[in-house]
Amino acid sequence: MKKIREPKMIIGWREWLALPDLNVPAIKAKVDTGARTSALHAFDVVPFERDGVSHVAFNVHPLQGDDDLVIPCAAPLVDRRNVTNSGGQSQKRYVIATTLLIAGRSWPIELTLTNRDEMKFRMLLGRNAMSGRLVVDPSLSMQGGGKHGKKAYENKR
Repeated sequence: MKKIREPKMIIGWREWLALPDLNVPAIKAKVDTGARTSALHAFDVVPFERDGVSHVAFNVHPLQGDDDLVIPCAAPLVDRRNVTNSGGQSQKRYVIATTLLIAGRSWPIELTLTNRDEMKFRMLLGRNAMSGRLVVDPSLSMQGGGKHGKKAYENKR
């Protein structure tokens, strides 16, 4: 019996997403079909072990330009990989698995942790996370229904 798949969602070049496993209710991501792996802005990254399983603890500034809002996170460590950034420089990054939520749909993705302070977006959504689920229309923006992403943090201050 053939499995029925949900139709692919059309998204724009930037979207508000959520990372519920990390307690991140909203984060603006640049959608990048040229990037294989998704990347999340993380700082104070510290590896640790819990019950014999490797984890990583880190902090996230989910809103660009707002260093007062800090979300502490922890996740099991999937890997450490060399990732080549858009400038051609290779960097060894921690890789975690988490859940992506956009417009009521969710699925597991991998994220590399890196300092994106100098970047306009705190998250980069790469093609591995989109494959088979999303179609990108670069003429669109904020199609996932998260236009009010900053409002998710009004009660967290």
